[in-house]
Amino acid sequence: MAHGQEARPPERTTADVVDAVGPRLRALRAHRDVTLAALSEQTGISVSTLSRLESGQRKPTLELLLPLARAYQVPLDDLVGAPATGDPRVHLKPERHGARVVIPLTKRTGGVRSFKQVLPPNDPPGERVQQSHEGYEWVYVLSGRLRLLLGEHDLDLGPGEVVEFDTHTPHWVGNTTDRVTEILCLYGPQGERAHVRSRPAPRPSAEG
Repeated sequence: MAHGQEARPPERTTADVVDAVGPRLRALRAHRDVTLAALSEQTGISVSTLSRLESGQRKPTLELLLPLARAYQVPLDDLVGAPATGDPRVHLKPERHGARVVIPLTKRTGGVRSFKQVLPPNDPPGERVQQSHEGYEWVYVLSGRLRLLLGEHDLDLGPGEVVEFDTHTPHWVGNTTDRVTEILCLYGPQGERAHVRSRPAPRPSAEG
């Protein structure tokens, strides 16, 4: 090897990629705290097939992986361990905050910041402490259910629902269900807000 030239890791063969799918699926299910029975009900794949797939006794196919990708709400590439594209915007580095996983979607240091959060099931009651701080937050529920304690209000939000609030108001955001919840957040540290444009009014007709 020439001086100064970095050694490259050996390229994985197709067999290596296929063999790694089972452990990857098992680790993902454990991380999401989902049982084989619950996953079977959600995907329509039998418990025995899922078990054999995770143990490597059943080869992964698109017919099996596509329902699993939909159930876990992750790209198919994540299940098969596709190599990185080299674009950091495509492979964002998750951060752990306790049991929560936070995925920054922007790298900017000022202005509104965006990120995705994966909230584990069953936040303990002792951790539901409301806090207040500078800023303004906008939250969209992607999947699962979100519990928001906001001042004297107790809100239960489902997929497709949005809430925005001034973070000076004491609040707590979490997941009190037995399933994983995923949310999309916009946060303005100095109180910046998302600008929502209403639908433009129809133009008057020529007859009018």
